[in-house]
Amino acid sequence: MNYPDDETGQVLAEMHQAGIDLSQSHDVVFFHLFEKESQAQAMADHINEHLPEVKCNLHPDQTPNVWDVDCTVVMTPSYEAIVAQEEAFEKIAIQFTGYSDGWGIEA
Repeated sequence: MNYPDDETGQVLAEMHQAGIDLSQSHDVVFFHLFEKESQAQAMADHINEHLPEVKCNLHPDQTPNVWDVDCTVVMTPSYEAIVAQEEAFEKIAIQFTGYSDGWGIEA
């Protein structure tokens, strides 16, 4: 299977090569980083209120003074779906002074 030549395409190609069936639904986790816990909590609260089907996990990052909000969506991880979901979460993260930091599939 061919994927676009960018980071998302690379990750999908690696998953496909590893034998992950990308035509099936998976728990896809989108990662977001914040400098303050209050900013991360605000994004998590926003997601919980407006997107109840999305599961959020707020926790301290391994890097000191950085907070993570991991958002899990059950979806079929097509290139287009991943890119669209990343863009939607990025718009939300920016509202709370955060940014997206990639995605992955829970194995």
